[in-house]
Amino acid sequence: MSHPRPMRADARRNRERLLTAAASAFAEHGESASLDDIARRAGVGSGTLYRHFPTRQALLEAAYSARVDALGERGEELSRALPPGEALTEWLHEVCAATIQVRGLKSLLGSAATDAPMTACGTVVYGTATRLVRSAQEEGTLRPDITPAQLLRLAHGIASAAELGGGEAREIGRYLGWLLDGVRQRPPHAPPPRTAQQDGSPTGTLS
Repeated sequence: MSHPRPMRADARRNRERLLTAAASAFAEHGESASLDDIARRAGVGSGTLYRHFPTRQALLEAAYSARVDALGERGEELSRALPPGEALTEWLHEVCAATIQVRGLKSLLGSAATDAPMTACGTVVYGTATRLVRSAQEEGTLRPDITPAQLLRLAHGIASAAELGGGEAREIGRYLGWLLDGVRQRPPHAPPPRTAQQDGSPTGTLS
């Protein structure tokens, strides 16, 4: 069985410089940041950048993989600490906040909400969403006819709408509360759900 050749020290340094430069450029300009500018910031040629990261998507994934992995780990933490409906609510709020706060992350998280082949980062988010959604459905607090991809698509739309409104946590919470009022599982003839609190906190939980 063959093993990949270890990366030379100078190649490792170039890769690390590129990732540092990419994170800075994406934070300033979003996912459309110039790849030539990233190479210049890293002090390498464009050819070196493309040898390490053949596509923009590959560079985005490498630059933000730690942040996406943290979202996956956070979902697992919440599922252990909270009832399923509350865990899903809190995790969706954090996903929306990350989408707004970390410029360039939107396309990676959005890939989990589409039917197209997902990136590695999208797979992490989709897998976490699937586990949280299934737990909430088994608990009976989330309607059974919504899929993880559909819920992520709605959350992605909430992040975009909240960003237009300034991206504050209360704006995210307000929109998320309205969404959760719509997807909460309720017994027949139950009274209509209460409106999300005006302070925008994510109190419209699935419970």
